[in-house]
Amino acid sequence: MDSRRTDTLIAVGSLVAIVPATYANLSWTGPYERPLDPAGLALITIAALSLAFRRSAPLAAGIVAAACGVVYYAAHYPGVFAAAPALASIYTLAVLGRRGDAIWLALGLAVPVYGLMALSSDDPAAGNWMMLLSGWLVAMVVVGEVTRGRRAYLHAVEQRAEAQAERARAEAQRAEAMAQRAEAEAERAREAERSREEAALRRAGEERLWIAQELHDSLTHSISVVNVQAALAMELLERRPERVREALAAIRESGQEAMHELRATLGVLRQSEPEGAEAGLAGLPRLLSRAEGAGLRVAHTVAGDPYVLPPEVDRAAYRIAQEALTNVLRHAGAAAVTVAVAYDRAKVVLLVENDGEPGTPGPGMGLIGMRERAVAVGGCLTAGPGEHGGFTVRAELPSGAAA
Repeated sequence: MDSRRTDTLIAVGSLVAIVPATYANLSWTGPYERPLDPAGLALITIAALSLAFRRSAPLAAGIVAAACGVVYYAAHYPGVFAAAPALASIYTLAVLGRRGDAIWLALGLAVPVYGLMALSSDDPAAGNWMMLLSGWLVAMVVVGEVTRGRRAYLHAVEQRAEAQAERARAEAQRAEAMAQRAEAEAERAREAERSREEAALRRAGEERLWIAQELHDSLTHSISVVNVQAALAMELLERRPERVREALAAIRESGQEAMHELRATLGVLRQSEPEGAEAGLAGLPRLLSRAEGAGLRVAHTVAGDPYVLPPEVDRAAYRIAQEALTNVLRHAGAAAVTVAVAYDRAKVVLLVENDGEPGTPGPGMGLIGMRERAVAVGGCLTAGPGEHGGFTVRAELPSGAAA
């Protein structure tokens, strides 16, 4: 739409320029030329206005302009500017790359005009007009070709510049994407480092808790037995000295057991196999024997068919029984204790009952540790006054795949 408006303005401008120039050229005309009348003005007007279509229909506009020029010169109207619209059309065809159409249009204008000038007996200057017109025709073709080449070159330069700019933008986008990926990788690395540090701290905390619990469960029981036997030895020293030897032997056995437990725990910490048997329900008779040696009446029952428990479940059951017996020795003031173990397909149930004073076994961490051990292997633990007095600890621990 903009190009059509521009071509229309060019056509109007050409008409406005050609008509005054033609009238100004009347002073150069000779007696052989006829005055410029309305018919001559109509030919100039049609030729000029055809330029409004020089880009939409360049060949048709050129033919109309050339035909008007030929008729104008054949009628002997004055001036040479009537051929200007045809020259503009030839230039346009050359610029658009239609070189053959431009040459044929130039010949279509030149041959009739040259023939008319050559055959005219009234125009003594025909040779001069032919040279002038030939120069303009050749110039329009050459200038059109040069302009087309120049435009093609500029277009190619612009395309290369746009391609380079597009490549630069693509490189910038890739660089930005790489920077973002690098930042994301760095952030992931920092997050992984933080996660490793947190995991290390968590493992260290868990290991400290495990060490504390193992030492509490193993040493507290042995030390409690030692205290009870030492008190018994002091009481029997004067009244029944023959039984002091038994109490001292029990103290020695408890000390050795404490040393054995401590060596086993340290062996685990050093990532080596601990000396002696692993803590488990297989060591329960040894615990009960030591409790009997401390003066308790111990009853031990097993229900169901015993089977091999997972190591963590077996250790948890042993430690719970050990801590329960320790609490009985230290706090309950009981005379008798019953330890029952029941096996079924899904779980093992450990029950420790005593006839001592009911209530909380003391301010220590014993009950908390027992409950944590049970929960850690997927089980549960209840502790409280028994139905017939005393205190009862009951632990249910899963076995097999349930653990």
